[in-house]
Amino acid sequence: TGYGGRLSKAVKGIVGGFIAFVAGTVLLFWNEGNFVKTQKALKEAQGNTVVVDSVAAIDPELNGKLIHASALADTSDVLEDTLFGVRETAISLRRKVEYYQYAESSSTTKRDKIGGGEETITTYTYKLGWQSSKIDSDNFKDPEYQGKNFVLYDVADSSQYAQNVAFGAYKLPDFFIHAISGDEPATVNMSEGQLGAIDKSVSQHPMVSAVENMVNLSNSMVHVNGNVVFIGATPSLPKLGDVRVTCTKVLPKEVSLIGKVNGNTFGKFVAKNGKTVSRLESGIVSADEMFAHAQSENKMLTWFLRIIGIVLVCGGLRGIFGILEAIAKVLPFLGTIVGAGVGLVCIGIGL
Repeated sequence: TGYGGRLSKAVKGIVGGFIAFVAGTVLLFWNEGNFVKTQKALKEAQGNTVVVDSVAAIDPELNGKLIHASALADTSDVLEDTLFGVRETAISLRRKVEYYQYAESSSTTKRDKIGGGEETITTYTYKLGWQSSKIDSDNFKDPEYQGKNFVLYDVADSSQYAQNVAFGAYKLPDFFIHAISGDEPATVNMSEGQLGAIDKSVSQHPMVSAVENMVNLSNSMVHVNGNVVFIGATPSLPKLGDVRVTCTKVLPKEVSLIGKVNGNTFGKFVAKNGKTVSRLESGIVSADEMFAHAQSENKMLTWFLRIIGIVLVCGGLRGIFGILEAIAKVLPFLGTIVGAGVGLVCIGIGL
């Protein structure tokens, strides 16, 4: 990049820096207000919570009140993944898919040149491994790897939830059902028909012949081990295009919740400032512990967003005043000195 191009880039950086500075300022302002509002809402909810020892029977006097209770989250709903032969009486059933593909990563080094120019060297590397999503290799920088990725069998992640989950005499709403965690393996029992359907689809894939050390297609390309389905030639030696599916379930379990009673189910408590409060945790957890956990999470989120806001503000200022460094780069050593000074000043002002 020549000196003129470098200055042009720095001018554009002023616009980007201003946007980042404004975004960081707005985020910090909103974040501090959100922390206080959430903290007040939780304290208000805690002061209005009625601790209920048993929910074995519906109590009309609790209707409209915010309660804390612990009980078994139970269901008789049967969830089924017809593609992989999973059938469970469970609160939720999940299918996680991974793909054995190339992933691109890069590292960049820059070197100043006399006269204000800059030389940029970017090295791209490619690693074959399990990926949580399909990677489009058409845009890879190295032509040798462009268009190389493919999958033997196209299947997506999925999540199913029971429609009817009892909590004593009450029924849990969807937002509580989705909050129940604790995944464990769900046994895969694939029929001959299901195995054959996937094998047939794989055998017709246009890239099958390109897979190294491909076994004879008379052997199954579908390998089942407990709750894992491997689609490829050899599970112990995965190759480009192979697919791995992991099935998990959440069984009925003891949970504790804080929610507003609404007839035979629950809703969210709305505080005076408009914030909503509801919470569910696995196991027998007291109301005080649950509110303590919620306050702790509120603090963690606030600090996380504070850090992001600070980075945006400082980085934005650096972008705005980066033109000074670019001008001084006509002499590399001078540009380095000016850049260090500008960086320190921007961090100081930003903080």
